[in-house]
Amino acid sequence: MTEDGKYEAVRGRDARFDGEFFFAVATTGIYCRPSCPATTPRRRNVRFFPTAAAAQGEGFRACRRCRPDAVPGSAAWNARADVVGRAMRMIGDGVVDREGVAGLADRLGYSARQVQRQLNAELGAGPIALARAQRAHTARVLLQTTRMQTAEIAFAAGFSSVRQFNDTIKEIYAITPTGLRAARPGHSSRFGPVAPRSFYGGVPLRLAYRGPYAAADLFDQLARHTVPGVEEVIGAPGARTYRRTLRLPHGHGIAEVDERLGEGGWLECRLCLTELRDLTTATQRMRRLFDLDADPYAVAEHLGADPLLAPLVAARPGLRSPGAADPHELAVRVVLGRRLPPDEARAHAAAVVRAYGQPLASPSGGLSHLFPRADTLAGVSLEEVELPGPRRTALRVLAVALAGGVVSLDAGADRDRAEKELLNLDGIGPRTAGYLRMRALGDPDVLLLPSAVSVAPEVAAGWRPWRSYATHYLWGDAVRAGGAPGGSAG
Repeated sequence: MTEDGKYEAVRGRDARFDGEFFFAVATTGIYCRPSCPATTPRRRNVRFFPTAAAAQGEGFRACRRCRPDAVPGSAAWNARADVVGRAMRMIGDGVVDREGVAGLADRLGYSARQVQRQLNAELGAGPIALARAQRAHTARVLLQTTRMQTAEIAFAAGFSSVRQFNDTIKEIYAITPTGLRAARPGHSSRFGPVAPRSFYGGVPLRLAYRGPYAAADLFDQLARHTVPGVEEVIGAPGARTYRRTLRLPHGHGIAEVDERLGEGGWLECRLCLTELRDLTTATQRMRRLFDLDADPYAVAEHLGADPLLAPLVAARPGLRSPGAADPHELAVRVVLGRRLPPDEARAHAAAVVRAYGQPLASPSGGLSHLFPRADTLAGVSLEEVELPGPRRTALRVLAVALAGGVVSLDAGADRDRAEKELLNLDGIGPRTAGYLRMRALGDPDVLLLPSAVSVAPEVAAGWRPWRSYATHYLWGDAVRAGGAPGGSAG
């Protein structure tokens, strides 16, 4: 997209490009999202940036009217399998905050200098600046949604000192932390992060998305596959809430997301965390589960040109390809439920949770356990659970591979390598490996056709790079036609 094209998007306040790029105004020192409702600046005063961190690095401050730090992420980071795309997914998951740039580089298989150079060249900001922008956003959320002391917020957001926290907030938002807290938006704010509190409490968030969002389809799929004790879907269709436990780097938590869409383009979410340092990681994992950084406009334009998919795309605008809140958990569940009806798959998973899961100190509604760790499953006999012998063997092989790092399904993992390592495991076939690539690794370009559908290879090739979405359109059509439910690894 040319800079003139970007300026036209700014003039049109086109929300389709929120998160895809940012613009800054030289005369005001402010940077904004493309859909900012403020008066459009003159073209000669506008500069464009690929990330918020790049704009901040040039000395621009975040607009307090459009809140550009609250936009959806760019769909490009999910689509790209190169080092930049992988790095962005890892930074979003908090790797730099937990392990530093050296840890990020080690995970990527490059030197720290190479990672710094590639990110600076393409994004205008290095890993430290990108993580800093994310920490600032987390701090703003905590300031405006909790009553925590500012010193507590500083460390919970990932800052190393209160002074660093104060300086960063002033630099990015041109206001003190106290002033930013006082400027919290009301519940009707178009761009604010504040969501109503629930009966269970927690930090309230608004998880932004772009374009149409087919919430009913995604909640239907989640409801078919919930694991008792770890997940539940409560409420009537149209007003459901998905709730689940989360195992996180510093502790654990409970997340809940509402089906009813916010009028400004968000899902309301609450996160109850034992350690607020996990807020960024928990938020990103829920964003991946609900595929909130997708670009439904690009998907619809591309797949809608195909005669087979066109009526499906038109009937279900904004269909998403859900990811995973915990990739290791998903892998175990897929092996347990492979080629089984959803009810039987859920029963197997529930039995494993009861036998080996970590009980919560205080159950919350129907949530009582954390899903068992891979290293836990690798170290037990699995005899406490009634499973067919081959399925028990496949589960043990997978757990050992995950626990030992032979297979990596972490955010930013090399997708080709992960799929190859999965296929080397007994009991993992191409369809199971492809399903995990699509969901656990968030690949938007995996094709898994329903058994009753046949498509010529050259036709399917034309669906690239959005074949995961084509898969979900075809699965959904099979479900409505009375076939096998979508979402099975087969």
